[in-house]
Amino acid sequence: MPIRVAIVGSGPSGFYTAEALAKSAADCEIDIIERLPAPHGLIRYGVAPDHQTTKNVSRNFDKTAARDEVQFFGNVEVGRDVCLAELRDMYDAVVLAIGSPEDRTLGIPGEDKQGVIGSAAFVGWYNGHPDFVDLNPDLNSANVCVIGNGNVAIDIARLLVKNRQELAPSDITGDAMETILASAVTDVYMLGRRGPVEAKFTNVELREMGKLEQCVPQIDADVIPDSVPEDLEMSDRDRRLREKNLATLREFVGRPADQLPKRVHFEFYAAPREILGGDKVEGIRLERTQVVDGRAVGTGEYFEIETSLVLPAVGYRSSGMDGIPFDDDNGIVFNDDGRVDDGLYAVGWIKRGPTGVIGTNRPDGQEAAKQILEDIPIGRKPGREALAEVLASNGARVVDYNHWLTLDAYERAQARAGAPREKVVTVAAMLGILDGA
Repeated sequence: MPIRVAIVGSGPSGFYTAEALAKSAADCEIDIIERLPAPHGLIRYGVAPDHQTTKNVSRNFDKTAARDEVQFFGNVEVGRDVCLAELRDMYDAVVLAIGSPEDRTLGIPGEDKQGVIGSAAFVGWYNGHPDFVDLNPDLNSANVCVIGNGNVAIDIARLLVKNRQELAPSDITGDAMETILASAVTDVYMLGRRGPVEAKFTNVELREMGKLEQCVPQIDADVIPDSVPEDLEMSDRDRRLREKNLATLREFVGRPADQLPKRVHFEFYAAPREILGGDKVEGIRLERTQVVDGRAVGTGEYFEIETSLVLPAVGYRSSGMDGIPFDDDNGIVFNDDGRVDDGLYAVGWIKRGPTGVIGTNRPDGQEAAKQILEDIPIGRKPGREALAEVLASNGARVVDYNHWLTLDAYERAQARAGAPREKVVTVAAMLGILDGA
C-alpha cells in the first residue's frame, strides 16, 4: 500500500513537502488540505504585490499539484470540516504547514487603539486575503508610522508612496490601489529599535526606496557607521550584505526633502513606548536607544510623531491548532527537528518561526519527506478515500486544483492593463464563479 500523507496548508512549505515526497522513489499518495479555495499561501497573500518575480515559484507548485500522486482539497478547514484527530486516523503521516498567520504584538500601552493595524492584516488587505477584505484602513493621515526594519516593513512603506504607474503592473487589488492613491499620506516613518547594521531588510528592497517616482528617502548621516564593527560576530556573507546596506543608505543622505512630493524617513535607534490618543491613534511616543551587546537600550530621550495610523511589522506568530503541543512563547509547535508526534510533522514557520525567505522552506519540506519515509516504511491507512467520505458527510464544498485553475484563469482575464490578475477576494465570490454565477 502507498504511504498516505496529508499536508495541512498549501503555502511554500506545504508544496515543497509534497514535491519532495512525490519525487522520492517511495510509493506515496499526497493530499494537500487548504482552508481557502485558492492555494499558495504566502506567495499569494504575503509577498509584496509589486514583486511578481518572487511569485513565479507558484509555477513549480502547479507542476507538483498536477502529479498523479497529489490531490488538492481546497476550501477545507481543519477543525470545521474535519478534525486533526480524524486526519491522523486516516493518514499514515500528517504534516502541519499552517505558517504563522498572526501579528506579534508590541507590548506597549495604547496598541489596542483604532488606527493600529498589524502588518499581517494590512498586507493581507492589499493582497486580497479573504480574512482582511473588510479591513477598511483609514489612510487620511499625512504621517504613517511603520514599526520594524525588515522586508515586510519596507514593502508596506514602498507601496504606500507609489503612484498609479508604479502600482498598475502589480497584483494589488483594485480597491486597495485606489484607496492608497486617494490617501493623504505624504510621509512614512520607518521606525527601528536598533541601527542600520542590525536592520533585517535585504539590499534589493532597500535600493528600491531610492528609485521611487514620487518619494525621496530621508536619513540622518550621523546614524550610519563607517563600516560594520569588527567585533560583531557574523558570517562573511552577512557582513558583505550589511556593508551593502550601509552603502545604499549613504546614497540617500542629503537628498532634499522637497525633491519629490512624498518621503520615507528611516528612523533608527527609536523604540516605540506608547501609542497616544483617546480611542483613536493621535501619535506615537518613542525613546532614543543605543545598541549594547546587540540589544536596544533606552537613553531616556523621548520624542513624538503625530499620526493616526501605526502599522507594526515586528514579526508573525501562530496560535497553533487544537490537538497539538504548542510553544506559546515562540509561537511554534513543539517539535524535534520537525517531528511533533508519531506520524505528525511540522514544516515552515509553524516549525521554526517566521524567518528566512521563500526558498528557506524547501529544506524543511525535504527533511520532512525524509523523516516520513524513515519512520513509515509501508502505508497502512485509507487516506484520501476516508477523507472524501468524511467531507461529504459533513457537507464540505471541496475545491480541487482544476477548480483553482478555473479561478486563476478568471482572475487573469479580469486584470487591469499591465497587471497579472485581479484577485477575487471573498470565498463566496470564488465559489460563485465556480458555480457559474
